Amino acid sequence: MSRKHPVIAVTGSSGAGTTTAKRAFDTIFRREKISAAVIEGDSLHSLDRMAFRAAAAEAAQAGHNTFSHFGPEANHFDKIEEMFKQYGETGMCKRRYYVHSEPEAVEHNKHFGLTDLKPGLFTPWEDIEANSDLLFYEGLHGMIKTDKVNAAQHVDLSIGVVPIVNLEWIQKIHRDKAERGYSAEATVDTIMRRMPDYINFITPQFTYTDINFQRVSTVDTSNPFIARDIPTPDESFVVVRFRNPKGVDFPYLLDMIHDSFMSRPNTIVVPGGKMSMAMEVILAPIMHDMIQNKKK
Repeated sequence: MSRKHPVIAVTGSSGAGTTTAKRAFDTIFRREKISAAVIEGDSLHSLDRMAFRAAAAEAAQAGHNTFSHFGPEANHFDKIEEMFKQYGETGMCKRRYYVHSEPEAVEHNKHFGLTDLKPGLFTPWEDIEANSDLLFYEGLHGMIKTDKVNAAQHVDLSIGVVPIVNLEWIQKIHRDKAERGYSAEATVDTIMRRMPDYINFITPQFTYTDINFQRVSTVDTSNPFIARDIPTPDESFVVVRFRNPKGVDFPYLLDMIHDSFMSRPNTIVVPGGKMSMAMEVILAPIMHDMIQNKKK
């Protein structure tokens, strides 16, 4: 960990809602005038889109039907650790981007002076901007820890975004259909293929995260594969768990977030519609103290 060059990691599965946390941080960064060097988790995959499909097909032919984006075969876990460690020591590191869409391809081609970047490819590696206040990672493996890699030890503040699993699946099925045109059957196949890696490499991270935001629906999600729509924020609660509650001003949080309550000594529950607000109320003082300690 680094007081001078702090690293923040927001981690969660595909479709879990990490983008909501990223927006909350973006608001805080803008309000507090914090310069953050942003790392996208997708950029640390080890295979581009075509290479992944080829590797998955080859694995399936060999009887390995659990090859996924969640596991070590498709990710640079070592580069995540190296990136966090290097930034913590020097305030600098290398990064690249994964090109998701045609508009992104146009933008990155212009930035790098290229013409051949297309969706599904990675940009070249480059130095992050100099004199950033902190490194901000958002993706699948921000707190990855295995027998070979321990990126978690270099993270100063870690946030887990992890809905109950049925709700997570509903969100992924509907997102994949709306944004990528996938059928529900195709997404279910992906969920099943990813399950071993989900259990071994995604879930364990939430043991180490400093704060977890877990959305719990108040409507029936017992069969997520036939759900017609995603439960709305008003049809859910968010369980916020602090790994170390020492120093957390719970009376202040309960006063600021209307209709919230404590369910355990280290846990508060907030209405689902106030999730973004809760994130800002909880995280803003932490960010303020982090920057003040950095200046000292």
